[in-house]
Amino acid sequence: MTGYYDLVLGLIPLSLLGVSGALTVVGVEVTLAVMVAAAIAVAFMGHALFVRSPTDQQPADQLSVDRSPQQSSRVETNPVRSD
Repeated sequence: MTGYYDLVLGLIPLSLLGVSGALTVVGVEVTLAVMVAAAIAVAFMGHALFVRSPTDQQPADQLSVDRSPQQSSRVETNPVRSD
């Protein structure tokens, strides 16, 4: 199953190579074409990081489960006083 982030990882090199190649064929200088393609790749990465940020979201069927506090296996001890 291809997810959103798999598509973003595919679009980064595709935009770098495809856009810079297409702009070069059209007649734009190579340095400008690469800078424009890099800006598009950075826009894809920025969208993936900040607009659709990777969060740990639970599926809808697990949201209805009772959210009682879980018992901790950690043993609580009093702090040691060094008087």
